[in-house]
Amino acid sequence: MSERAMSEQAMSEQAMSERAVSEQTGFKSLHNGQAIAQTQIPELAFGDFRHSVVSNLAAGQTVAALFGHVAAGKDGVDLYALLADSAHARLHVGKTHLKDDSFPSLARDCPQVHLFEREIAEQYGIRPAGHTWFKPVRFHASYRPGKDAWERPPGEAPVIGVTDFYRIEGDEIHEVAVGPVHAGVIEPGHFRFQCHGEQVFHLEISLGYQHRGAERTLVGGPDKRTIHTIETVSGDTSIGHATAYCQAVEALADTRVPIRAEVLRGIALELERLANHTGDLGALAGDVGYLPTMSYCGRLRGDFLNLTALLCGNRFGRDMLRPGSVAFDLDENRKKQFVERLDSAASDVANAANLLWNSASVQARFEGTGTVSLETSKALGIVGPSARASGVERDVRFDFPAGIFRFAQVPVSTWMTGDVFARAYVRWMEIQRSITFIRGQLAAFPEGPLRANVGPLKANHFVATLVEGWRGEICHVALTDEQGRFSRYKIVDPSFHNWIALAMSLRDQQISDFPLCNKSFNLSYCGHDL
Repeated sequence: MSERAMSEQAMSEQAMSERAVSEQTGFKSLHNGQAIAQTQIPELAFGDFRHSVVSNLAAGQTVAALFGHVAAGKDGVDLYALLADSAHARLHVGKTHLKDDSFPSLARDCPQVHLFEREIAEQYGIRPAGHTWFKPVRFHASYRPGKDAWERPPGEAPVIGVTDFYRIEGDEIHEVAVGPVHAGVIEPGHFRFQCHGEQVFHLEISLGYQHRGAERTLVGGPDKRTIHTIETVSGDTSIGHATAYCQAVEALADTRVPIRAEVLRGIALELERLANHTGDLGALAGDVGYLPTMSYCGRLRGDFLNLTALLCGNRFGRDMLRPGSVAFDLDENRKKQFVERLDSAASDVANAANLLWNSASVQARFEGTGTVSLETSKALGIVGPSARASGVERDVRFDFPAGIFRFAQVPVSTWMTGDVFARAYVRWMEIQRSITFIRGQLAAFPEGPLRANVGPLKANHFVATLVEGWRGEICHVALTDEQGRFSRYKIVDPSFHNWIALAMSLRDQQISDFPLCNKSFNLSYCGHDL
């Protein structure tokens, strides 16, 4: 058989496989970063849509995004579901049209969607009837004038943090409220504990204080401001979100990124992981009063940030990525300097981490604290190191590889205990593997151009991209209008999935364990609030 015939046969078999998956799920099957015409997305009756979501989640898929969109010239709201199928490295997308101001909630059958449904209600004034605990997410006015999912006097704007909180009644039960203003310079968020003595029965987390309307500012783009909005969705994940955005634009423009640029993007993404994981290990050490590792890692986080600055002049990687390209190169002199500084930081972070693991007093505080089970993590759709610490073997770099990760895989780092120790140790494993990845890329650093031309975006198309940021799965979804401009741009930061995991980790814990549990997740307020 000729090479061409073999290629055609492989493409035919792949198409048959994708058709089979689509028929099984009722949704359209696609790859990470594959642009398709919006007409290819199946529009199902709500009952069929619900059945597809429920059955596919029961089969092990996860919700990457669930969102609403008001299409031009249509009444009501289109409800889109994007499901991630790690077992087959496929994404599945489908939609249904909601004409009424309510729909039957999926949250009782699919806990993963509980926050997505509340977000949809807040944005579009459509109430998920029968939702398990219905309340605002970011406390902003509805995007549809005159459509509000909550009963308020006409013209009354929602007030952030003013809502009904879960209460446990009893003579010996007391409530502890923390925030929204915290000590230091951390972002605002409100935490409310229901306690019996020192024991926490329930923690409820109320956010929204950082809401900036980032998604709405992206509509009508891309333009000169778009990339700057993307890079500041969650400032400590500038590279992660910029990568997802660039891949979306490149798919919509049929742009193939040069391999040298892909390598530099991969290095920048792993440097972002190194800096934040190292900082978290130091912060966890500080929370239990272990100063050697705290001091070392505080400095080493700066070393990794400075390596990013060596790449592009900015410690957070701002202006590093642009659609079709990277804005900065690494010449031989700077590459040599980069390798020397990376080796030095790698040696130092190993010493600092080993001090942590060899301290019996540290392990006594880490082990068994803030446990989240494998079953809970799967049911709630937890992502990233927090999920892998509970034994969930999911990592976008491995399951949905894009960019340089199609050719250079990073092993998935997991632990089974789901406690503070596990969340810390998974970070340490990922630190080591990120260093190995960067060394390998620099050793085989390819020649070639850095930039590819990016033409106009395809009109009336859909694309979804997943990137493994340092906190976990980042999801960007873009829909274009008849002019090839964004008509809807949906962002799901990993913190959107994971704040509920922090609440679960505090159940039956001592309230004094909250700072340690909180730092073991280290979630983003602004990434959640957008």
